[in-house]
Amino acid sequence: MTKQNVVVSDVKCGINDMISVVPKGSLFPSTGQKPPKAPDGYVSISRNKFLKKLETGGGARINPWVESMRASSPTHIKSNPSLSSTVHQEDSWIQLDHPSALNMFEQIMSASKGKQIVMFLDYDGTLSPIVDDPDRAFMSRAMRAAVKAVARYFPTAIVSGRCRDKVYSFVRLAELYYAGSHGMDIKGPAKGPRYSKGNEPVLFQPASEFLPMIDEVYKALVEKIKSIPGAKVEHNRFCVSVHFRCVDEKKWGSLAEQVRAVLKEYPKLRLSQGRKVLEIRPTIKWDKGRALEFLLESLGYANCSNVLPVYIGDDRTDEDAFKVLRDKGLGFGILVSKIPKDTNASYSLQEPSEVMLFLHRLVEWQRPSRGRPRESKIYNTST
Repeated sequence: MTKQNVVVSDVKCGINDMISVVPKGSLFPSTGQKPPKAPDGYVSISRNKFLKKLETGGGARINPWVESMRASSPTHIKSNPSLSSTVHQEDSWIQLDHPSALNMFEQIMSASKGKQIVMFLDYDGTLSPIVDDPDRAFMSRAMRAAVKAVARYFPTAIVSGRCRDKVYSFVRLAELYYAGSHGMDIKGPAKGPRYSKGNEPVLFQPASEFLPMIDEVYKALVEKIKSIPGAKVEHNRFCVSVHFRCVDEKKWGSLAEQVRAVLKEYPKLRLSQGRKVLEIRPTIKWDKGRALEFLLESLGYANCSNVLPVYIGDDRTDEDAFKVLRDKGLGFGILVSKIPKDTNASYSLQEPSEVMLFLHRLVEWQRPSRGRPRESKIYNTST
């Protein structure tokens, strides 16, 4: 893959008006390269070890993978000696380690003085509640209105593991950027000169050559897991999601074995996990963190000091974006979680309702006060 389908919008702050095409060598890891380290708090099982452990199917060999499925989908804090220690752990995590973004709102905003805020939002579990049926993960009208209001003042992107078209069908706001398939399918709005160059929106699809393979895997998985009640396979264009939220935990081993049976035929695909979901993706160096960097660059804020990215997400896949922000000392990550987790995020919110409240406060803070605008930069939305 020597060329990518990349068209970039107008840029700001003096950055070159073209994004360099990502070379093949930077996307595909070399044969001898070690896989990236998993985020803190998550279980990492290499592809080869995973396949080897499942080779005979069932029994003790399946347990490590089932344990990793539990670890990636926590529903409660790991067992503690007493309820009081559990409550203390929660209080410490929220108050000291990852304080509420609502309680720390003024501090967050003070960091935006003279800077352009750019918003990045996950979808499931962030803008919509986690539901048993992924096809019914609808966002409320109030949440849509909040996101629309934020996008009036700040460049806003939805970054999701979902197929881009699917997440757009849920959000239905044409003025946003959408990064679907964990950032492997990025498209910007084509509305007005501030969004596009030559009336062509930002478009980036670094895994296009994998589309036929993803189609094959999707069909194979549908056939393989149809005997497992509650399992659901979702085609997200550049990746495939196997949802097990409604699967009896006793069947998780069987589900993992069926996924193994399909995956072993496709060495160019890799397996990762989220909240009650297995994700099959191309083995390219691309994730939500890379998508965040790409979008900042396409907006003209690569290597700029006058930008404040804020990324809000709830899943382990959002950790890649949190890590980029932390490593660069740029902006803030906000984890949506009711339970303590090891995370690279700086702040926390407990649930989508708090996300909506945070967005409302952001809009109220940015609106002109007594005839004078706030000191952060205002996104020009004139067309």
